[in-house]
Amino acid sequence: MAEADFQTIGDYINAFPKDIKVILQTVRQTIKKAAPEAKEAISYQMPTFKLNGKNLVHFAAWKNHIGFYPTPSGTAKFKKEIAKYAYAKGSIRFPTDAPMPLTLITEIVKFRVKKNKVLKSLESK
Repeated sequence: MAEADFQTIGDYINAFPKDIKVILQTVRQTIKKAAPEAKEAISYQMPTFKLNGKNLVHFAAWKNHIGFYPTPSGTAKFKKEIAKYAYAKGSIRFPTDAPMPLTLITEIVKFRVKKNKVLKSLESK
């Protein structure tokens, strides 16, 4: 994929071949379902979901994997569940030649929503 200046998640997804588009669209829909109040955005030229003005999760397509970026709290909480994937602080690599772990993505997003709401309530005190 050539460098681009994406304005929407749709723009980002449409820049990829059909097989990757399908995966990206599935991840997008999974996140939307798990966090219906979240707003779509592009941040760091990656699809991003924001809640209460803060980044919730990002995702991106790479040569052989989908990068999922739930922040360090999202990876720390699910260390056992993500152990079979390549991961680092704040990022997980899901191989594109295997089914996307949509249940795990849903659980991580819901955790991030709860964490975001707690932080929002603390900020308003």
